[in-house]
Amino acid sequence: MTKSFRTPDDRFAGIPDYPFDPRYHMLDDGLRLHYLDEGPRHATPVLMLHGEPSWSYLYRKMICPVVEAGYRVLAPDLIGFGKSDKPTSKSDFTYARHVGWMEEWLEATGIANIVLVCQDWGSLIGLRLLAAHPEKFAAVVLSNGGLPAGQPAPRAFAAWRRFSRYSPVFPVGRIIQRGTVRTLADAEVAAYDAPFPTRGSKAAARIFPSLVPLGSNSAVPDQEAAWRVLETFDRPFTCCFSDKDPITRGGDAIFRKRVPGARDNPLHRTLSGSHFIQEDDPSGFVQAILDTAKRAGV
Repeated sequence: MTKSFRTPDDRFAGIPDYPFDPRYHMLDDGLRLHYLDEGPRHATPVLMLHGEPSWSYLYRKMICPVVEAGYRVLAPDLIGFGKSDKPTSKSDFTYARHVGWMEEWLEATGIANIVLVCQDWGSLIGLRLLAAHPEKFAAVVLSNGGLPAGQPAPRAFAAWRRFSRYSPVFPVGRIIQRGTVRTLADAEVAAYDAPFPTRGSKAAARIFPSLVPLGSNSAVPDQEAAWRVLETFDRPFTCCFSDKDPITRGGDAIFRKRVPGARDNPLHRTLSGSHFIQEDDPSGFVQAILDTAKRAGV
């Protein structure tokens, strides 16, 4: 069994604007995955996938407006993040294993006709889920993410990768703050720090940048296979990248060119903010979701 850390519940006491009941799924390898499930069980599911080093707290300002519009929102914490279990060795994490964990959870939920909402690593994992099960997805809303397949790393990302590997400290809350335009309250910064009280608990957050398949990487063939599926995906695919993200700016172009559901989609837009757009422009992101779901007829 994988050696892992489970963040004590008291670390999450008093977190602001996060009134959601925790739900858990035990994966086959003994790791516990946490997720939120809000709204009517029979409603169209909106799957919100976070990236790193964040967790489902990132979507706290978006969940209620989407539920109030009549949808069911599911927001899991990736293994290694949030309230999910955290393997403590960097070698426990691979791209394929993360996709496998989320695929196992997705199958267990039984949801279909999904509107996928993804950003950062949420897109690297979410778009691979779509490629494996395209019949389950009704639409996609993508912000500040991608599905890289061996291209060179942008300079800003290469610097982030070096920092994650070699920095003696890894202050998660301050990292989130550097990826936003607005100033986070001290309690919000603390909420992003809450899941990671030990060095070992940060193993996933530390290794994720090195797993992104930029340059030579064993995941490239799987990425190319996923792109072949995306090139047949003709349901609504909306890009809503932000105007101030130094890492992903311009990353929507490849989707608009290669994904049929993005090529003829009039809903693409630019949101105002930096990398963690859920903090900078949550209402704009929500509107993109609702408009895309409407276009999909769900």
